[in-house]
Amino acid sequence: MSEARVHRTQQERRERTREALLDATIDCLVDLGYAGTTVQEICRRAGLSRGAQQHHFTTKAELLVAAVEHLVERLREEITSTLVLPTGPERVGEAIDLLWRGFSGKLSTAALELWIAARTDDELRRSMLPVDRALGRATLDIYREAAGTDFPADRLETLFWLTVNVTRGLALDAMIGGEQTRRARLLEEWKSIATSVYLSWSARPSLGPTNTMKDIPVRRL
Repeated sequence: MSEARVHRTQQERRERTREALLDATIDCLVDLGYAGTTVQEICRRAGLSRGAQQHHFTTKAELLVAAVEHLVERLREEITSTLVLPTGPERVGEAIDLLWRGFSGKLSTAALELWIAARTDDELRRSMLPVDRALGRATLDIYREAAGTDFPADRLETLFWLTVNVTRGLALDAMIGGEQTRRARLLEEWKSIATSVYLSWSARPSLGPTNTMKDIPVRRL
């Protein structure tokens, strides 16, 4: 076997080991929560020794954050490959549905576990901040590209971050056992509001972003 092939084989083996650790970490966070996510349990699920784990990640915080980055990259790839928005106002509801599917799955559950723990863990918080910001920037860039040039950048960003926070709140509601039908109504209501805002911005492109939520009707739930 050539030296180059040996090197590739070793690199492939390292990548498989790293991915097994990251997948096991995400599964632990989702199944057991932060408190139950021990390095021993991660290694057991990955079928690896502590020595193999330490070769890739020197601290638990480093492993946990790398696992979220790993899942974020998968989410970004999924959104990029499936994001085909229709033209006109229908694109708003489709975009919100995509964000909801992303923020209500494994990513949301695992990240929430880490953010709760990061409140009292300085090392974890310092590690999580750039990951969270990178996810926001990357996802916003994807939506900017899909939205086209007819949607002003600052207004798209406002609507995007409002949607992210709405979907995160709804995802938290799902985790704590909130009513599914009420959650669905709230999501539909936000899609209706966001579409109205989109139509308002499209009709009055010179309107400043601070006034765009004014006079938007909200139905009583």
